[in-house]
Amino acid sequence: MAFHEVRFPTTLSFGAIGGPERRTEIVALASGFEERNTPWAHALRRFDAGMGLRSLDDLSAVIAFFEARAGQLHGFRWKDWSDFKSCLPSAAPAFGDQVIAVGDGQTRIFALRKAYQSGATVYHRPITKPVAGSVRAGIGGDEVFPDINYTVDHAAGRIIFNEAPEAGADISAGYEFDVPVRFDTDRIAVSVASFQAGQVPDIPVVEVRV
Repeated sequence: MAFHEVRFPTTLSFGAIGGPERRTEIVALASGFEERNTPWAHALRRFDAGMGLRSLDDLSAVIAFFEARAGQLHGFRWKDWSDFKSCLPSAAPAFGDQVIAVGDGQTRIFALRKAYQSGATVYHRPITKPVAGSVRAGIGGDEVFPDINYTVDHAAGRIIFNEAPEAGADISAGYEFDVPVRFDTDRIAVSVASFQAGQVPDIPVVEVRV
């Protein structure tokens, strides 16, 4: 399977329904207590691309995109309108949004991540598909600049500094990002008459690990 570095039309993903899915294994004990465990370190996101369709032209665009990806075969980028920034949805990404690592004086390559905090609990989500031109970075509280101080691997979600940041310095970043996904079906079934009457097809999309 290949991954195509192309984004599903954002005008169509805007109306989609979806979000993160976790997998939890629950065992009920004889005492009435439960044991809970998960085989997943990270959530997978699922969406319904059909919910964003509003016209036959939209449907035609989705079918063309589906055919170009060969159904489920090839992955692609998806903009999750509910969660696509390193900051709050109402703000613009800034270099200090997320602390992604601490320098050790030797490492030059750092993976992007986003922190989700509730109380004392923090979950770090790997960000593998940053949007080109959106990444800003900082070292030790000072902004550094692309090409002059670093480059970005937009296909893998990594910042590559020209020189290793000094030991103990916080490495921070701000960015917009996409979700790597694929279609979760090899078939799109639609009746034009039903579609014009308001019934949209189900076109499931699921996040993939990359």
